[in-house]
Amino acid sequence: MRGQPLTLYEREKIELFVRGKWSLRKIARNLHRDHSVIVRELSTNTERHGIYRAASAHLKAEKRIKRPHRKKLDNDEGLRNWVVSRLMIGWSPQIISGQLKNHPGSKMAGSYVCHETIYQYIYEGEGRFMGLYQYLIRKHKKRIRKFSRKPRNNQKILYTTPIKYRPKEINERQEFGHWESDSIVSRKSKPALSVQEERTSRLIRITKVDNMSAIETEEAIKLQLECLSPEVFKSITFDNGSEGANHWKIRSEYNIETYFCDPYCSWQKGSVENTNGLIRRYFPKGTNFETITRQQIYDVQERLNNRPRKVLEYKTPSEVWTELTGRVVH
Repeated sequence: MRGQPLTLYEREKIELFVRGKWSLRKIARNLHRDHSVIVRELSTNTERHGIYRAASAHLKAEKRIKRPHRKKLDNDEGLRNWVVSRLMIGWSPQIISGQLKNHPGSKMAGSYVCHETIYQYIYEGEGRFMGLYQYLIRKHKKRIRKFSRKPRNNQKILYTTPIKYRPKEINERQEFGHWESDSIVSRKSKPALSVQEERTSRLIRITKVDNMSAIETEEAIKLQLECLSPEVFKSITFDNGSEGANHWKIRSEYNIETYFCDPYCSWQKGSVENTNGLIRRYFPKGTNFETITRQQIYDVQERLNNRPRKVLEYKTPSEVWTELTGRVVH
């Protein structure tokens, strides 16, 4: 019965049980329904003088079903076109909603739509016929609320400092200059992407590496250290992938602290994990990185660094980086 509307017979039983002063949970158990269904039914269809009648409740429910219900994006053509145009250039529903609320343009002044309404339009409204799901980060044809990860067998990495010893000012993003590192791989090629993200500004750096070895990752991080200046690197947090095995060389040479997530807890460096999802929009799973040029990778990096982020109050990572360092990053 899950998800099905109440029948007239069920409403007649509800009326009988209510008159018998049954509790709502007991009524729900008897009807094999969630008790929230009974709460909603009584709050919606009880008459003004506080009496619930099954016949009138059923009539009201049927009228509501027959009444056409158009949502906000179906009614407002200007707002709908603006939202769709932003989806097509890679903005997420959260960013679109945040921009309307915090930085509305003159054309959209006074208009607002929440991110959940945008998702409903994409998956349940007219947007499903337009294939708008393909402009989302994950490109799922159906909404998926639960995810699972496959376990990995990792080699032992020496001289590691567990993330539980990482200072409070890093965990709470109170201090600038602390980074997270991860990799993006492809089954079709040995080359991969080494990704680093600064935790406070969310600025990212992407480097193409020839393979997933610890040496290649070490060289990729050293390249970014030289490009940005070692002064803006105070710590780097890795997961337990073998590509981080040479972390101790970076630590000893540049005096940078290194921390490692707990096994199978990559969410502990969630910033770079989220960014990897954004990068996958441009380089989906199965991409052959041998055919991807460094210029293409740089273009994606800069597009993401100039993309408004909800967590930054809809500023871009480049803007926040400049505010914190006084320097424009290239």
